[in-house]
Amino acid sequence: MRKRRSPGFKCSGQVQEDIGMAASPSKTILICDNDPRVRQALKALLLTRSTSWGGGLSSAIQVAGEACQWPEVLQIMAALQPEIVLMDASIPGINGIEATRLIKRKWPKTKVVMLAMHPGTRVAALAAGVDTFLLKGCPAETLFEAILGQSY
Repeated sequence: MRKRRSPGFKCSGQVQEDIGMAASPSKTILICDNDPRVRQALKALLLTRSTSWGGGLSSAIQVAGEACQWPEVLQIMAALQPEIVLMDASIPGINGIEATRLIKRKWPKTKVVMLAMHPGTRVAALAAGVDTFLLKGCPAETLFEAILGQSY
């Protein structure tokens, strides 16, 4: 039988060693979700997107790091200052709405894309400064458009 982690579990944020920001016009992203399976799935999905650049194919998205709770989000944001934060609405430590408010206050140019299970958090999320609000399970193309293109 598999052991369940307690709600107060800690995980160490993962930071990519070489995200190649100068090598291509890719978007750097921090993935924030308390579920490691969700983080892994989002990372795998995001890394499938390529774009033509300089005569060849290049990754359009670089995952700069992963975090599962607020203190890690803050540390990675301060160290890497990614262009985009993919934020779970219910990240431990503080909720995603309050986390967005704090991110936007300190790094106002950072784009925050919030993923939520319930549409009822949309109004509060947008009021906190979320650039794009999406429901978990949205089509992959919708997520890519939110990251690479216009907001919804």
